[in-house]
Amino acid sequence: MGLDDRKLAVLRAIVEDYVATQEPVGSRALVERHQLGVSPATVRNDMAVLEEEGYIRQPHTSAGRVPTDRGYRLFVDRLSRVKPLSPAERRAIERFLVGAVDLDDVVHRTVRLLAQLTRQVAVVQYPSLARSSVRHLELVPISTTRLMLVMIADTGRVEQRLVELPAPTPAEDVTDLRRLVNEKLVGSRLSETPPLVQALVDEAAPHLRGAMTTLSTVLLETLVERHEERIALAGTANLTRGGLLDFQGSLRPILEALEEEVVMLKLIGEAESTTTRVLIGDENEIDNLRAASVVSTGYGPGSTALGGLGVLGPTRMDYPGTIATVRAVARYVGELLAQN
Repeated sequence: MGLDDRKLAVLRAIVEDYVATQEPVGSRALVERHQLGVSPATVRNDMAVLEEEGYIRQPHTSAGRVPTDRGYRLFVDRLSRVKPLSPAERRAIERFLVGAVDLDDVVHRTVRLLAQLTRQVAVVQYPSLARSSVRHLELVPISTTRLMLVMIADTGRVEQRLVELPAPTPAEDVTDLRRLVNEKLVGSRLSETPPLVQALVDEAAPHLRGAMTTLSTVLLETLVERHEERIALAGTANLTRGGLLDFQGSLRPILEALEEEVVMLKLIGEAESTTTRVLIGDENEIDNLRAASVVSTGYGPGSTALGGLGVLGPTRMDYPGTIATVRAVARYVGELLAQN
């Protein structure tokens, strides 16, 4: 990098002060607030080098400087340490999440909690069906020719489909169909079910084959073909808390990106549970988010990522605190899913 420890200390101080004050940082303020051990003139010289190297910039004609995307990246990679959560914060997360009654409640509690703790926009992906397994399949007779198929995944996701049978089917046949599909499919990854569903048709008794053929079509659609991924969003109003330099003066592109569920899924849906990804400014592939930063990780039992969660905000973000919070919440959600 070509920067000595003193210049790195100056950069760290500039980032921390700008995040805290939302105001461009000058050399005199740095000397007064931080134990740098040098004069304002030396700090000015160091700031000139940092500016020349592209780590800070001067937003207008004042003497103050603000970090660039490159400066934030160096701060995240080398200069910051993840802030450990306090015992009170950990207890608050645990209490807030353990009261959840079902998967929808888990997701909505998680996204609200993330938004409150980080004061950013929070995004949580529902557990992906593509990464889930079948826990139970229920067939509920509605009439002699119509069933409700209910699929419950190991993540708690529930999918329902109507099945129009080709002929009136007695209750005892529905019982047999229910038993057969559960024996064959329970415990299987959804992505591995197509050959098992085909085997159900081949192995069905002659008097069940017509109903099983129809049921298999709906099963394939439910288990494989309709992986509708969903997200929950909270804290959009937090975008308005910043200063004039946040988001290059306009929230419109950010708000437009937040309305596109596909965009949000691309941001957080590929995260792994063992890593935390930080995208800063121009590192975002999505044009409308090039004035924002995204901190995301995967969540799930153990090292298995069933979905992603994260926060989006200005590049002027408390990265150490945000990273710690995102990691902690993801860990609690993973433990909750594993218990249930």
